[in-house]
Amino acid sequence: MTLPSDKLEVHQIEHATDGMPTTDINMKDSDIKQAEILAAELQSGTSQAEKDLVRKLDWRILPCGWVLYLLGFLDRGNIGNAKTGGLEEDFNLISSQYSIIVLVFFVSYLVCEVPANMILTRVRPSLFLPGLGIAWGGFAMLMAATHSWQQLAGIRFLLGIAEAGFAPGCAYYLSSWYRKYELTTRYAIMYTSVPLAGAVSGLLAGVIIQYMDGLAGLAGWRWLFIIEGLASIVAAVVVAFFMPDYPSNSTRFINEEETLLACNRLAVDGIALAQDHGAKGVPHWKIFIMTVKDWRVWAQCFLFVLVTGSQTMQYFIPTLIKSFDWTGYTAQYYTIPPYLAALCYVVISAFLADRYQTKWPFLCGLSGLGCVLFIAVTLTQNKMAQYVLTIFAFGTIYGCSPLVKTWVVDVIPQPAAKRAVALALINSIGNASSIYSTWLWPSKDAPRYIPGFATTTTWLGVCCICSFGFAILFKKHPAQRPDHTKVMVTQLRAYREASSGAGKA
Repeated sequence: MTLPSDKLEVHQIEHATDGMPTTDINMKDSDIKQAEILAAELQSGTSQAEKDLVRKLDWRILPCGWVLYLLGFLDRGNIGNAKTGGLEEDFNLISSQYSIIVLVFFVSYLVCEVPANMILTRVRPSLFLPGLGIAWGGFAMLMAATHSWQQLAGIRFLLGIAEAGFAPGCAYYLSSWYRKYELTTRYAIMYTSVPLAGAVSGLLAGVIIQYMDGLAGLAGWRWLFIIEGLASIVAAVVVAFFMPDYPSNSTRFINEEETLLACNRLAVDGIALAQDHGAKGVPHWKIFIMTVKDWRVWAQCFLFVLVTGSQTMQYFIPTLIKSFDWTGYTAQYYTIPPYLAALCYVVISAFLADRYQTKWPFLCGLSGLGCVLFIAVTLTQNKMAQYVLTIFAFGTIYGCSPLVKTWVVDVIPQPAAKRAVALALINSIGNASSIYSTWLWPSKDAPRYIPGFATTTTWLGVCCICSFGFAILFKKHPAQRPDHTKVMVTQLRAYREASSGAGKA
């Protein structure tokens, strides 16, 4: 069954491609035949050429995104390590002030995500995404120069603007290269940098605060901001030289045969191409209206709200560790195991989702497991048992996030610009839950933090139930996908015209 709004969207998308030349009918027929041959080649199985292309993509795209993802989350999350590493005493912070410092980041972050992804659909990712890295690295370094909590909050607001486009941008960027059941594993590999950033952040903070405190007259937590911010700037400059653009225009990375294969792979899966010939005719406002009118977007938004609301406990992991009676730089090292557990959850669940070509059972299972484990955390009185249970419960939240984000591509396949806006909107609204979630872990609730754990438990339980319900609805009302032949005919025509233009020049 296709809903009426879906049919209207398809009409609007196809109308945007009506401006193609119609003079050479024989050439058009040959394009159709070639498109059908390309589709048959992929449907007959994975060729060696496709394997070589995927391997080439993996070695170029994933390292570039992984490094920036890691450094972005280091710069975003090191505020918790800085707090327990001396910032709290230097600024005489109270719980509400720290919550504001964490909160303002998400205010600017969620407002700027959709505009950033709209821009990404029209520009080169190899410039835009690393450019964001340079910007957030600079703001992270500026946090070291602050002398009050108000100044720190202001810089964190700017940091949110700089980082807003990266996470949804990466999700859209990967969906523009990988097939549906390659995507979750690749996104998860990139997303492993997030829990790893949490683990590395604790390790770096412990080393820096222990050995660099007082160096050049600066507190250890200031050096933490300087070093991690500078690393982002340097890495972003290097990545800009290696990151490909989109399949349809990444001529410095792949040849013409590989370009056709990359486009054909997505078209066979019914995934609209980024910056293809037709999509350029659809205005931003029309794409935005398409997105907000699609009920599937709001279903995915709700799931992501539940996941990201739960995930905000990452900013309070150092504080929770402190409540288990570990203090100083020693406490920083005890923040590492929860993130290592999260790393395992992310990789295993994503691999299984791609292997069995379905996402909702693993999302349902992970959120249900997390719900049970957090109940156990809340009920236990023994601090060591609570710490161990927190390690395994915390990891389930991280495992859910890549599954929700890549599920979006399955249920909202076209047009590419709508997919970009949907990913950003879902990420934005999901992170809106982080604004009020930062108030769930006040110091007055130490050492057991019952409200925070109880709320997280509830959210994961609801996520488990809703992921099952939405899976039924998505199957009953599937989104209409672009026709492979039309997509590839458009691409073949564009390449022929480009070659003809180059020959005349």
